[in-house]
Amino acid sequence: MDLKALIREIPDFPKPGILFRDITTLLQSPEGLSFVIEQLVHRFDGQGIDYVAGIESRGFLFGTPLACRLSAGFVPVRKPGKLPAEVHSMSYDLEYGTDALEIHQDALRPQSRVLIVDDLLATGGTAQAAAKLVQKTQAQLVGFAFIIELEDLGGRQKLDSHPVMSLIQY
Repeated sequence: MDLKALIREIPDFPKPGILFRDITTLLQSPEGLSFVIEQLVHRFDGQGIDYVAGIESRGFLFGTPLACRLSAGFVPVRKPGKLPAEVHSMSYDLEYGTDALEIHQDALRPQSRVLIVDDLLATGGTAQAAAKLVQKTQAQLVGFAFIIELEDLGGRQKLDSHPVMSLIQY
């Protein structure tokens, strides 16, 4: 399936000079969405994944059905102030400033096997912060799964030696 045909390109969003890759059109396609989930399941089935950690918010859209299909739990990785119990927090750099992600301190069992999922790998800062959160819980990071990878931004290099899967590369 040509997934790129299901991704809408919006020039000059969110600012001039940016070509935004919009996945809402992929999400609207039952065939495309099913294909994405099947590809992710195929890649990670049989690897003993205990948890899928989805990064807010689009990682929730792909991570939850993937977790169900892998017979794994789902753990949300959220922006600050969204989780009600005690959290681990990790800051990361943005192009213009910083942001942070959080995970419940008791979300993952020590030594459990965790796959991190998000829609997009760009500079890698968000995924790297999520990986550090997984490591804080003493869980084992199995790898990363992304729908889109913007290769020119070099995010893959920030993710150490962990396996990285992306379905679409630009």
